[in-house]
Amino acid sequence: MTVAINTGLTKAERTGVAAELAKVLADSHAVYQKTHGYHWNVRGPEFFTIHTLLEQQYRDIWEALDEIAERIRALGELAPQGASAFANLTSIKEGDPELDAMAMLKELMKDHETLIATSRAALKVADDDGDDVTVDLLTQRMAAHEKFAWMLRSTLGGR
Repeated sequence: MTVAINTGLTKAERTGVAAELAKVLADSHAVYQKTHGYHWNVRGPEFFTIHTLLEQQYRDIWEALDEIAERIRALGELAPQGASAFANLTSIKEGDPELDAMAMLKELMKDHETLIATSRAALKVADDDGDDVTVDLLTQRMAAHEKFAWMLRSTLGGR
């Protein structure tokens, strides 16, 4: 059964925004997995501090995954699922548990910056199409990832 969606956005606008959100979802999922894995595998004298920091971050990202996927569904599209679907959409590389703690943090910082860029591109499409709800969601997610990148950068001793 087909039910019309009448939210003020055309089918093409909804489809285009959802396609960009799928990339954000895939990058977010990859950063979530890497952050959680590094939380498990971090070692060294700053173990507890980094372990705790990464837990705060992966918990936030986990909740955001649902929000992003549900926004895709609200736009009338199916959210990608599964490892192969995410692998085809993400620009984030898998983590290496053999890295030392500082290398893990540096990699995660760059991954958050990549995710911010992916989100910014999706936000532009949503804004151009008048999708204020998606713009709001992406603005909130970019703020969170900017904060996470700052925290990682500061832990690494940067500004």
